[in-house]
Amino acid sequence: MYESRMSSSVPSTERGGARSEAAPAGPRPRRGRGPRWERRKDSRPSELLDAALELFVERGFAGTRLEDVAARAGVSKGTLYLYYDNKEELLKAVVRTSIVPLIDENRATVQTYQGPIALLLAQFLDNWWHRFGATRLAGIMKLVISESGNFPEVAVLFNDEVVTPNMAVVATILERGVAAGEFHCEDLSACSHWIMAPLVLKAIWANSMEHCCGAMATQPAVFIRHHVDLVLRAIGGPANGRTGSASAPV
Repeated sequence: MYESRMSSSVPSTERGGARSEAAPAGPRPRRGRGPRWERRKDSRPSELLDAALELFVERGFAGTRLEDVAARAGVSKGTLYLYYDNKEELLKAVVRTSIVPLIDENRATVQTYQGPIALLLAQFLDNWWHRFGATRLAGIMKLVISESGNFPEVAVLFNDEVVTPNMAVVATILERGVAAGEFHCEDLSACSHWIMAPLVLKAIWANSMEHCCGAMATQPAVFIRHHVDLVLRAIGGPANGRTGSASAPV
C-alpha cells in the first residue's frame, strides 16, 4: 500500500509513460442570442417612442434632438434611423401609437353602447380626462399649440389625427342623444367644441401654467362633475318645452 501511494505521487514521465499532450482548446462555441435578445429587439420601437414622448413634453418639438431620444432609449442614433427617418416621423409615430388608439377605443364604445346617452357622455368626458388630459399625453397638445407657428405641419398632423376624430366621436354621442330625445342640439359641431373646450384648457394649464402658478383650486373630479352637469342642463331634453335637465354621475 505504501508503494502504491508513492508511485501515485510520481509524475507520469518518471513512471515511464509519456505525458499525453492536452488537446488544444478549440474555439469556444458562440452563444446564441436567445429570447432575451429578441425581446429587446422587438421592444426597441416602443422604447424609442417612450423616450420621444418624454422629451417632446419636456423640451418641445424644436428642443428635442434625435440623438437625445436615442440616448434616453439606450440605443445609438444610427439605430433610431433604422425606424424613423426624421423628427416629424417620430412625432407622428408617438401620436399614432399613443393617442389615436384611445380615440379608436372611444369610437368603438360609442357605437356599441346601449343605455342612457347622458351617462355615455359623462363617461366619455371622464375617460378623456383620465386617459389623456391628466396624463403626459396632453403635453403633446400643449407642444402643438405653442409651436404651431414655427411647425405648422405638426399642427396639421395633430388636428387631422387627434382633434377632428375626437370631435367626431363627441358629435356622434350628441347625435345619438338627439335621436333618443335626451338632448337638444341644433349644431353638433359647435356643441362638440364647447363641451370639450373647458377640459382642453384644464389639460393645457396642467402642462404649462401649473408648473409656475400651481394647480387650479378645483380638483379634476369636481371640475368634471360640475362641467357634465352644466352640459346636460344646457342640452338636456327636447327643444320644445324642456322639463328638466338630464343628469348623470361621473
